This record gives sequence, structure tokens and C-alpha cells, in this order.
Amino acid sequence: MIARFKDLCMDAADAHRLGAFWAGVLDGELVDTGDGDTRIDPPGGTVTAESIWVNTVPEPRTGKTRVHLDLRLADPEPTALLAAGATLLREPTDTTRWWVLADPEGNQFRAYGPRDGARPGVFAVVVDSADPMAQATWWAGVVGGRVETTDEGAASVVGAADFPWGHWVFDPVPERKRVKNRWHWDVTLAGPDVTALITAGATLLREPTDTTRWWVLADPEGNEFCAFPPRPNQ
Repeated sequence: MIARFKDLCMDAADAHRLGAFWAGVLDGELVDTGDGDTRIDPPGGTVTAESIWVNTVPEPRTGKTRVHLDLRLADPEPTALLAAGATLLREPTDTTRWWVLADPEGNQFRAYGPRDGARPGVFAVVVDSADPMAQATWWAGVVGGRVETTDEGAASVVGAADFPWGHWVFDPVPERKRVKNRWHWDVTLAGPDVTALITAGATLLREPTDTTRWWVLADPEGNEFCAFPPRPNQ
């Protein structure tokens, strides 16, 4: 295992507006980080792997959202999501049992009806992929866990180190990645630098700077992620 899952981040034109939407949807605590960004912590206001950082960026969202969340609803219909500001894009069909919606900045996500024993909220992070099995296998090699597959061609990492939700899914799509992802994830390194990640096949995009203590890299299909040095107590 080269690293542990740290948290999710999303780009935003308005981090306060988008952060408020997702905090309301996830019943989380919205934190103003004081630098124009926000953070959504789980109920109770403690920073955990479930925290989501919402970062202000200058570029607008373009193209398809290649990383999205799957949510479990508390109610049989997504009425509360629509009241919070989501846009309904597609109803469930005979072959799909979920609603497709978009947040106030157009980022798509899926909502599933309630299920006995399943708590409402995020249950999967889904990433579009040209080769789901290769992607899931690569990430399982980085953060641990096992790979599970479906008859539809998706592959999931299950049991990754510190991953707080049920499944990290790589979903087959025909189109290739063309623009920067609006969602990305961070990892905490097991070692002092990113040498092992690069040896495994990651691409280094940016070194740490005087104001940023993390490396920016891309996985084998070009998905950006940030790698942080180990915590002092590790």
C-alpha cells in the first residue's frame, strides 16, 4: 500500500454557494476556511475522510462530469434535493433505478431510493473510465482493498484504506477524458515523497511550493489527485 485515502475535493465558481448546497444535501457542517474556499464536515463538525473541500477556481465547468457521487435518499422521491436547488435531469427507467440530477453548478450526481439498513448520504464515488478493471486494480494497489466487478463492466475498489464509503467505482464509458475533473480525491502518502506513486505509473503534474505542501499527480487515465506527506504521528 502506497497511500491512504484522505478526502474529496470539488472545484467551484462559488465555493460558498456550492458548499452550502452540498452541506444541506449531506446534512453536514459548512466551514468557511477563510481563503475563499469552504469545507463540508460530517455532522458534528470534525474533519474526517468524509469531509469535502470546495475550492474556488477561475475556470467554468465544461464537458461531462467524469467523477460523481451516488447518494442514498431518506425519502422515496428526491423532493428535498430539488427544494435545495438540484435540477432533475432524468427519472428512473425500466433499466435504471436512480434519478440523475445536477447541483447548482451543473455537476451531475445520482440519487437512489431508500433501502433497509442503508443510511442516507453518499455510498459510492463513481469515476468514468476507459478500462475500469485496470483503473480499479491500479488504485487498489495504491490504497489497498480488493477489486469487485459487475456484469455491466464496472469495477470497484472495496475496503481501501480510510475510504469512508462503500464503493469506489470505475464505470465504463466510450469517451476519453479531455478536461480537468471538477471532483478529485486526495491521498496521504505512506512514504516521504511520491517516488513509489510515480514508479507505479502516476504522472507528476506539480511539485509542492512555498504555499502548498502537496504534490499534484494524475493516475493512468489522467484523473488528477493530490498527495500529501504523512501526518506527523504516522
